[in-house]
Amino acid sequence: MRRFLPYTAVVTAMLIWGSSPIATKLTLGYLNPLTLITMRMSLAVMLMLVAGLLAGSLQRIEKKHLPLFLIGGFIQPFLYYVLETYGLRLSASPTVSEVLLSTSPLMAPLFAYILVHERVTWNNIVGILLSTAGVVMMVFAGNASFSIGSPWGIVLLLAAVVMAVLYTVVLRKIPAKYNSFSTVFYIEAVSLLFFLPVWAVVDAPRLDQMKFEAEPLCAVAYLAVFASVVAFVLFCYAVRELGVTRANAFNNTRPVFTALIMLCFFGEHMPWMKWLAMAIVIIGLFICQYQKKNVSLSAKNPNPEKI
Repeated sequence: MRRFLPYTAVVTAMLIWGSSPIATKLTLGYLNPLTLITMRMSLAVMLMLVAGLLAGSLQRIEKKHLPLFLIGGFIQPFLYYVLETYGLRLSASPTVSEVLLSTSPLMAPLFAYILVHERVTWNNIVGILLSTAGVVMMVFAGNASFSIGSPWGIVLLLAAVVMAVLYTVVLRKIPAKYNSFSTVFYIEAVSLLFFLPVWAVVDAPRLDQMKFEAEPLCAVAYLAVFASVVAFVLFCYAVRELGVTRANAFNNTRPVFTALIMLCFFGEHMPWMKWLAMAIVIIGLFICQYQKKNVSLSAKNPNPEKI
């Protein structure tokens, strides 16, 4: 059963993150994006601080490891969110944006191999390519919009994807002596320190234009507790157990979960092309995760068929 725990953790994280766009969309009719993310991060950090102190699970950071947490907090969610927001604003087509944001599993093997010397096998590459093709099929199913818009939008979205991959590399490099809860808490606390001054300048003067009603506040609470705490802790654990490449491959399941939630709870139509695309995503994921019995997850063992 222990072998399946990382997979259970990463699938649960993707399910939560797959539902988060729905909750986010609900709140954006009431709150500005920067206010939403700052509220979400503030609540998440406060909850983790209280829970960590009560449970005694919050560890102290050694001085020599502090730069890793600072880099992690700056990369994601702060820098990722800024790049993604402005990239989406400059990109003319939501279709193109979704395709670009789904490329993180394609970049992960390169960064994992160069920065943390992680094994990358042909199974990983073929599985990721197949899974990504499934995501592209899902995005284009029933959607003919393909206007690129400003080239800067493309650049910013690709930069956001790079930040997302680098974030997982940072998680991999943070020593295993720090539990996942402490790791996520310190990274998100650092990120909040970057968000607060930006929010104070951009959104604080416009608070009177926003609607702080029960429905959006409940959605913010959901995003804080589940998307910013539970999912990040589970994903951190999965990255440490599975590695950067294999954990990132599961990002391709996020649009699958989003589509299934929209089907089950909102009755959204699902054309046959999307069902086929979801099957391709899952098949690709199985191929990516396959490891021969003589291949250990530890980087200390002899290299398998490597790229």
